[in-house]
Amino acid sequence: MLEGKALLERARALSNRPEDQIARACGYVGPSGRLLRKSFYRALVLAKGYALPAGAGAPASTGGTRGRQAEFRTRVHGNGNLLIGNAYTRLLGLEPGEEFRIDLHPDTGAIWLTRLGGDGGDDDSSASEQPAG
Repeated sequence: MLEGKALLERARALSNRPEDQIARACGYVGPSGRLLRKSFYRALVLAKGYALPAGAGAPASTGGTRGRQAEFRTRVHGNGNLLIGNAYTRLLGLEPGEEFRIDLHPDTGAIWLTRLGGDGGDDDSSASEQPAG
């Protein structure tokens, strides 16, 4: 990926072409072949000498973007299913294949997951209850 003066010179030389072609010619293409427009525009702004606010100029590889975050909200789907996504099961330390008994707390209506024993039966002596909602 070109930067600084080299980026400006190449972009000027290709100024009669579409932006996507200029970005590709300057090397702003990801490993999958996807065009990295945001990185290209950022590099152009920096090459022109403009200072970006702290955090705004950080490349994605340094953790500048965090991606999707868990909202701790869900809704019942049209088919009646209630989905608990991977982010939540990971936070709870749940593993694929684990089995739980679903209990509803009578006072609050909260959903409680009671871990079942490894044999698939209801083994209350080693069950650990985890509130899920």
